[in-house]
Amino acid sequence: MIISQTPYRVSFAGGGTDLPAFYRREYGAVLSTTIDQHMYVTIHRRFEPTIRVSYSRTETSSTLEGVQHELVREAMRQAEIDEPLEITTIGDVPAGTGMGSSSSLTVGLLNALYAYRHRVVSPQLLAEQACRIEIDLLKKPIGRQDQYAAAFGGINYIRFNSDDTVDVEPLPCRAETLTELEQRTLLLFTGQTRDANRILERQSSGTADRMEVLRQMRDLSAKMRLTLTGEGDLDQFALLLHEGWELKRSLGFGISNDQVNEWYEAARKAGAVGGKLLGAGGGGFLLLIAPPWRHRAIREALNRPRELPFHIARHGSRNIFIHN
Repeated sequence: MIISQTPYRVSFAGGGTDLPAFYRREYGAVLSTTIDQHMYVTIHRRFEPTIRVSYSRTETSSTLEGVQHELVREAMRQAEIDEPLEITTIGDVPAGTGMGSSSSLTVGLLNALYAYRHRVVSPQLLAEQACRIEIDLLKKPIGRQDQYAAAFGGINYIRFNSDDTVDVEPLPCRAETLTELEQRTLLLFTGQTRDANRILERQSSGTADRMEVLRQMRDLSAKMRLTLTGEGDLDQFALLLHEGWELKRSLGFGISNDQVNEWYEAARKAGAVGGKLLGAGGGGFLLLIAPPWRHRAIREALNRPRELPFHIARHGSRNIFIHN
């Protein structure tokens, strides 16, 4: 049996510039971190001559082609495995909440399947193959940041080049800065999940008309990177986060909605300095940064929504259990 553990990610700035519609014109860049909320994949040799996959539903197929879970099917093909297996996926957070769960799943599947074949593969290869599965084979209208964040882990400045290559630059942050960032951050569930693909399709087709705003969003990633290094200036980081959310909201595409806008304004009045909706937008988790002594007032102003405590995770996808 193999069990892989792959972190989810929180993106701070630059989302949208990892789409080909942008980075094929000029380079894109995001700033993101992985957190200690994970996707787990278990793989076990199956006695019966079938492939059994358990996720929100359970399916059994006598052939690889018959597996309906497209990420499982294509990951098995990528790892060149076609034999009876039992595969289970369990996520700490539901899909559609803006934390890159589908890419964490794809990376985690590949990592576990290669371990099943007694192979150790690099984070770079995991990310590249996850992109190939999701973008090239399954034609999902997504960018490339989630796969690299999940594979590499930690806080990174990730740059997307016009030739589809990706550079991952870990941030040299003081431990005290990261601890304080965790203490200042609230992650609140809006109660809404959404299909990010629809929003991203609209964003991709409208990118040419909004290049200047996206350029500013990309450049904010570099500015925010500097506020986390050295002595760390989290006040400036929070202000830039607010600036980035205002830019992202201005794109349209259904990125925000009335409830999210009301929450964000109420949180600002209660003491939040900056924040953003995670992922493509439209629902999921709202990230807010505020002095810790303001957190109670923010919770009350938003009627005490469900909250996700988290710490920054320094690791990317890893296999945490292997038993032959």
